Amino acid sequence: MKQMGYMRNPHLYLSAVRALLGLLFLGWLMIWAVMPTKTYREKWSSKLVSATISTFLGMQGTWILIITFPILFIAVVGCLYLHLVEKNRSRERFNGSGELIRRLRAWRRPAMVSGPLGVITAVELAFCIMFMILVSWALYAYISGGLSHVSSMVAAENGEKLWEAKLYDVGLQLGLAGNMCAAFLFFPVARSSSLLPLVGLTSESSIRYHVWLGHLVMVLFTAHGLCYVIVWAFNGSINEMLKWASVDISNVAGEATLLCGLAMWAVTFPRIRRSMFELFFYAHYLYIPFLLFYLLHVSFAPFCFILPGVYLFIVDRFLRLLQSRRRVRLLSARLLQSEAMELNFAKAPGFSYNPTSMVFIKVPSISSLQWHPFTVTSSSSLELENLSVVIKKDGRWTQKLFELLSQPSLQRLEVAVEGPYSPGSIDFLSYDSLILVSGGSGITPFISIIRELVHHSATLSNKPPTVLLISIFKTGADLTMLNLLLPIPNTTTTTTFSQLQLQVLAFVTSEQQAPLLSANNDAETMKLGIRSIYLNPNPSDGTVAPVLGPNSWLWLAAIISSSFLAFLLLIGILTRYYIYPIDHNTYEVFSYTKMALLYLLIMCWCIAAMAGYAVLWNKNMNCKEEELMPVRMTEVPAPAMMKSSLWAVGGEIESEPREALFGAFKIQYGERPNLKKLLLEFGENSSSIGVMASGPSSLRREVAAICSSDNAGNLHYNSISFTW
Repeated sequence: MKQMGYMRNPHLYLSAVRALLGLLFLGWLMIWAVMPTKTYREKWSSKLVSATISTFLGMQGTWILIITFPILFIAVVGCLYLHLVEKNRSRERFNGSGELIRRLRAWRRPAMVSGPLGVITAVELAFCIMFMILVSWALYAYISGGLSHVSSMVAAENGEKLWEAKLYDVGLQLGLAGNMCAAFLFFPVARSSSLLPLVGLTSESSIRYHVWLGHLVMVLFTAHGLCYVIVWAFNGSINEMLKWASVDISNVAGEATLLCGLAMWAVTFPRIRRSMFELFFYAHYLYIPFLLFYLLHVSFAPFCFILPGVYLFIVDRFLRLLQSRRRVRLLSARLLQSEAMELNFAKAPGFSYNPTSMVFIKVPSISSLQWHPFTVTSSSSLELENLSVVIKKDGRWTQKLFELLSQPSLQRLEVAVEGPYSPGSIDFLSYDSLILVSGGSGITPFISIIRELVHHSATLSNKPPTVLLISIFKTGADLTMLNLLLPIPNTTTTTTFSQLQLQVLAFVTSEQQAPLLSANNDAETMKLGIRSIYLNPNPSDGTVAPVLGPNSWLWLAAIISSSFLAFLLLIGILTRYYIYPIDHNTYEVFSYTKMALLYLLIMCWCIAAMAGYAVLWNKNMNCKEEELMPVRMTEVPAPAMMKSSLWAVGGEIESEPREALFGAFKIQYGERPNLKKLLLEFGENSSSIGVMASGPSSLRREVAAICSSDNAGNLHYNSISFTW
């Protein structure tokens, strides 16, 4: 009967699960709000510890119960929820928006369009304000509560001046507040975590929250360390900096943690990060010693406060490591006159992903460590066996990639792929109309949206939204990017482009007129300078496929739950039969460093064992499927491996969709679009218009300002950002 009820109204059940998870998360936040209070620290804390401490888990059992377990429970149930949502995807595509999402759209309107934080929606602003209130409250409660116990008598007993004792205590409280902020630091960077899709975020869109939290954490930890150094310097105990106590806080480990954090922090500022990306990239690997020394500094029990985010990040990082070890089949590439590159990979049959998904690509011949994110431009509905990305030559890594693909003798390029990581929904299908505004290479995420709409316009009875694409390019050569709105011919279905109501306005800002060769033909302008390259992958190269197979969310739930239970079981045995007989839960005998390293080793082993088994199982199943699908080698003579004709893929040009596409184009030279006029006029006859902006921050802010104006109530802004 329950199964019949779910099948009859799945949205009601899924909404109930989501609401329960939200309440549990709010309860978890309340714990953080209560912990700084005097009542908790003087009364509740001791009672809670005495009620939960055991011979199996010791003192850390308390914090595992109230801090770590709730988040991992939310992550596991969230995986099950997302699995059910995917099973109802066909229904979700047009009915998933519902009345609730329409009501919530007002909260997604831009509330701030200028300032150092960029474009901020009402929801983001509300959460930022609430989080800053929580941090401010924690700082006030920690510091005021700690200073209330500091007096001249206490300072004299410790051989300190009153200001030294107060500064010493303030340093401690700043560390506790920083610990609270660090608990949230790793949630946004766990790409495969279920927590982000539950709140409608993607790993790429949430990076900026990680950046904000990182700045806040480093401010608090730096102030925490400086307070201690100042006190030690003035009271003549600077040798405390060399202290590594066996059963107390390790100062040396804390200093090493701070140095690693400062090194990462120094290269995260936009000017340094963008001009010296490789330095930023390699410096960020310092997060490994940062976490290790942080654990050794505070011991394992306090480390449990940040363990939920770290645990999910380690699971995600290990799964990414396993996926990245397999090379994928790069079938072909297209080089555009604008020096953009389209790479076409073989995709596992039946593997689907949402438009605007992200993949991370590594080319070992360029760098064995660097991974770069790119938007998927293909549609899994339209292109059943291929996955495509477009890369604009901009920087040292992309320059080297363009040079590799331009080599006439190139037969195969070794590439590794992580992902794709899909956004939680495809809400653009619920609007009456769509306005897509792009600047330069910002058009790439819109390519996947338009290809998806091409498929829906012919396969579903629901009418897809009408689309206005406004693209701003610097030169006429960049117009060749518009050719990629449709895939290569031999991967298309019989879908005709004319069924989609699309209007394309392209603006070339730095040129006053089209090339003389094609001054009267915009279509010919876009057709110039496209070169197709065909590669012969090795039979050992695999297809792009989810690392955990088609039921990824179920496997992820199994990995998190089974590895955590195994971790609890093993540390329980270790504590009861090795640590407890020595220490008896006094924490005055057994080495903090030794205990922390043992627990860390067990945790990593449990995650590696469970994740490795899941990946190996799915890899074997995927190999069995690929045995039935032989590698498609491109049978093209060597001299013909490169061609200059448009859409040349070894077959006749499918002209009908292309001609319909070119008929929707209008190109204007030497001017920028009047975005306010275009957006408001296009939206006059539609009640609900989705506006998506992708490109430079100035463009996104301009579009956001228009959508947040009083006379644009039917415009609903969404941003796709490549920078943070």
